[in-house]
Amino acid sequence: MHVPDGFINAPVSAAAGVAAAAAVAVSLRGARKELDEKVAPLAGLVAAFVFAVQMLNFPVAAGTSGHLLGGALAAVLVGPWTGVLCIAVVLLMQGVLFADGGLTALGVNITVMGLVTVVVAHLLFRGLRLVLPRTRGGVTAATFVAALVSVPASAAAFTLIYAVGGTTDVPIGKVLTAMLGVHVLIGIGEAVITALTVGAVLAVRPDLVHGARGLTAPLKLRVDGELVDAAPAETPAAPAPKSPKKVWIGGVVTALVLAGVVSFYASASPDGLEKVAADQGIDAKAEEYEHATADSPLADYGVRGVDSARLSGGLAGVIGVGVTLAVGTGAFWAVRRRRAAETGARV
Repeated sequence: MHVPDGFINAPVSAAAGVAAAAAVAVSLRGARKELDEKVAPLAGLVAAFVFAVQMLNFPVAAGTSGHLLGGALAAVLVGPWTGVLCIAVVLLMQGVLFADGGLTALGVNITVMGLVTVVVAHLLFRGLRLVLPRTRGGVTAATFVAALVSVPASAAAFTLIYAVGGTTDVPIGKVLTAMLGVHVLIGIGEAVITALTVGAVLAVRPDLVHGARGLTAPLKLRVDGELVDAAPAETPAAPAPKSPKKVWIGGVVTALVLAGVVSFYASASPDGLEKVAADQGIDAKAEEYEHATADSPLADYGVRGVDSARLSGGLAGVIGVGVTLAVGTGAFWAVRRRRAAETGARV
């Protein structure tokens, strides 16, 4: 759902840029509370993983594809404040290095794909956690629903922005119907990918999942044919914290394989926004705008000068994962150090 230059007029794009900058500033402050010794090493990995999975367009309807937005995934894994920052890093890298998403529309994209998805997913996830069982299955189910709803919510947010600042005269009712119709289908794919990813981390290190904090699964005993909660044992001494190194390495390798190899087999069909834009005429003036980084050696997710499409795309994906990981990790460690300086804690 990367909005290119030319869909939204300059004043509204500027206003969205101000809103996005404010959201990032507030998130930087909020992330200081989330980026503890467990979250900080993983936040950059989450950004890199989202970048990689966004390269994997999957078919959702005839001639239409979709890809992960990632807001729900980031919110559940590392928290809502850090989640907004993760998506902002991804969108910045995509716009600057790969000419994916307009630079004048960067504020729109951060607002629609980052802020809206994270906030909607986080609030819905938290609400569902209150009523669902406090188990891994309950966390996974809440993640699925939150991710599913976050995508059409993002589509609705884009439609609202387009209603205010669209550059073409298109009936908003038709745009909203088309956007919601295709993005509900994309939301199903988002929900499956997000739930599987969160479930995989829960299976090996539930303590690393921000949204699973406080997760309890009381021991059950069978008494007279019925399962009852066992009496709580004496509180054991707190174990030494385990390093997230294995999860980090596994995540990096997975992201590199997805971006460097699996991405070659992604659907080539236009994504939901591109399809709706072409069908409804939203993109009528987009061709008047040349992307500011169209001459980037990585534009369109290929390495200039490499003739093999498979190798070119794979190298671009690997470079993208590496750069996003480096930028994200550096930024999050800087925020972590700022927190440590303020509290006097050891990083």
